[in-house]
Amino acid sequence: MRALLDTTVFLWSDLEQQRLSRTAQDFILDGTNDLILSAATAWEIAIKHAKGQLELPEHPEPYLALRIALDRLEPLPIGLSHAIRAGALPPIHRDPFDRLLVAQSQLEDLPILTPDQNIAQYAVSVIW
Repeated sequence: MRALLDTTVFLWSDLEQQRLSRTAQDFILDGTNDLILSAATAWEIAIKHAKGQLELPEHPEPYLALRIALDRLEPLPIGLSHAIRAGALPPIHRDPFDRLLVAQSQLEDLPILTPDQNIAQYAVSVIW
């Protein structure tokens, strides 16, 4: 099975694993699942780190590259269709990064691993 990681789940899976639900932990640790990492997550991490709102073990670029390699994550670029869909979504969630993740989840037909109840209100399949 393939699933999109939201930013929180991506960070918790490395830095605070105990915060993940048992279902999320099992999904991530199951070696048969494909874990997808959106460029939106990399963008959000880079911005929050630059603003001093997010501490990481190292600068975002090497941190993300290492995590992608170690966790065998599949990168998902942001396409025009994703951006257009994100802008057209109902205003349930105001966070632009999360709106992009919802759009990607919908257009790529990917469930999303997230604890975010706002994301769960969209027409997406949530794993938590």
